[in-house]
Amino acid sequence: MDAGQQSAPPAPPPMPPASAVRPPLRRSHTDHWLGGVCGGLGEHTGIDSLVWRAAFVAFTLAGGAGVLVYVLLWVLMPDSPHPADQQVSKLDRLAEQAHQKVYSTGWIPPRP
Repeated sequence: MDAGQQSAPPAPPPMPPASAVRPPLRRSHTDHWLGGVCGGLGEHTGIDSLVWRAAFVAFTLAGGAGVLVYVLLWVLMPDSPHPADQQVSKLDRLAEQAHQKVYSTGWIPPRP
C-alpha cells in the first residue's frame, strides 16, 4: 500500500432483524381445553400449547405444583375477547370474577 493511499472506512455492521411483536399474555378462547391458559401461553411465547400442557402435567406428577401454577395463571391472566358467536362458559365467568376480586384488593396493580 502506498503512503498516499488511504483505505476505505469499514462498512457499518448490518442492522439486527426487527423483532416480532408478541401478542399480549391472555387466556385463549380459540385454543383451550379447560381455561385457555396453555393456549394463551402458546400464543404469547410461540411454543405449541401441547408442550405447555405436557409441562403442566409433568409438574403435576412431580409433586403437584402444576395444578397450583395453572390455577394461579388462570386467575391472574386476563381474559382474551370472546368471539361474537361464542358464549361465555361458567368456568370463564368464575375465573373472571376471581380475577376481578384479586385485582380489586390493590395487592396487584390494575391491568391496562
